Amino acid sequence: MKTARTVATGRPLWAELDLDALAHNFRQIRRRVGPGTQVLAVVKANAYGHGAPEIARALVAEGASHLGVACVDEGVQLRRGGIATPIVLLGYLPPWEAAAAVLHRLTPTVTTAETAHALGAACAAQGTAIDVHLKVDTGMGRFGVSPAEVPAFAALIAALPALRLRGAYTHFAVADEADKAFTRRQFAAFMDATKELPKLLLRHVANSATIADLPEMTLDMVRPGIALYGCYPSEQVGRELDLRPVLALKSVVARVHTLAAGETVSYGRTWTARRDSRIALIPCGYADGLPRSISNQGHVLVRGQRAPIAGRVCMDQHMVDVTDIPDAAAGDEAVILGRQGGEAITAEEIAGLAGTINYEVLCAVAARVPRHYLRGGRMTARTSLLDPLGSE
Repeated sequence: MKTARTVATGRPLWAELDLDALAHNFRQIRRRVGPGTQVLAVVKANAYGHGAPEIARALVAEGASHLGVACVDEGVQLRRGGIATPIVLLGYLPPWEAAAAVLHRLTPTVTTAETAHALGAACAAQGTAIDVHLKVDTGMGRFGVSPAEVPAFAALIAALPALRLRGAYTHFAVADEADKAFTRRQFAAFMDATKELPKLLLRHVANSATIADLPEMTLDMVRPGIALYGCYPSEQVGRELDLRPVLALKSVVARVHTLAAGETVSYGRTWTARRDSRIALIPCGYADGLPRSISNQGHVLVRGQRAPIAGRVCMDQHMVDVTDIPDAAAGDEAVILGRQGGEAITAEEIAGLAGTINYEVLCAVAARVPRHYLRGGRMTARTSLLDPLGSE
């Protein structure tokens, strides 16, 4: 089984993003929550490593009413990409970024009086008004106003005529665990804290795990993240959503050479050939998103077979043992994450070896990795470090 590169241009390492799988996942979520609930698609962290502008455009085309980012720069990137959809800043907005948030028509989360007043002043200076959301900390202990502070804080926002309170939300700490007792307590606390707020407010609490396991908490809007990209939040979350992975990370075999028994590979000489061995060089390293912690543990797919990683993963490349894949040759496709033939390497497998979660594996795919966007198996757009907004 010899598989060739899909596109012979640019760096010999690329991520393939299946926009058909993305659309399928969005429709699964839409079906789960019903047509009366809006969907805020979370595209922070470069759309979990998938490339925010192209992914955001695809999700808006599917019907996402809002997009969610963590910071002003992420929102500006989407605006520069021509996206006009409401963009909610889900992270802390410092007062000094208020003017930029207003200028780019972002929807900030407001949790401090300083930020509220800075936004009001920026609106006055620019002759405009903006929507804002209020976050309630019901048990995450991270970011937001306490339930007891909600009435006073809502009154503060109401006293600033340029700020329109359009949404209120909380974030669940353990919705991805089997025991939902604490999540139900958080939900009850949120509902009680916001019961006196305007009825037309968008209330949203449901992340991917909540959508899957607690659809009664969908309220006015939901905030899926990891599920959009085809991964389940944890092993303890139900499989009511039929999800398809969107991202595959691929490279090519750059070189195959033979080591004699007893010779070693890579930094620290942590891998020693127990027999005469064929070693393949793969141009993908920890600076691209392959965790160094899976050195001598993980695998890469070559010719539809698993080739074990040999030695320490380097910054820009790593090596695999292809002794048992005798036809492996320079130019072969190497799948680092994804499917080849009947074999697959998942984000969950890599995360398990690295001692982390699938979220981090996806988010770690670096900006310097070109991204190829596919529909019907054909590339429809491409982004790269030198062309971050993409080309067809």
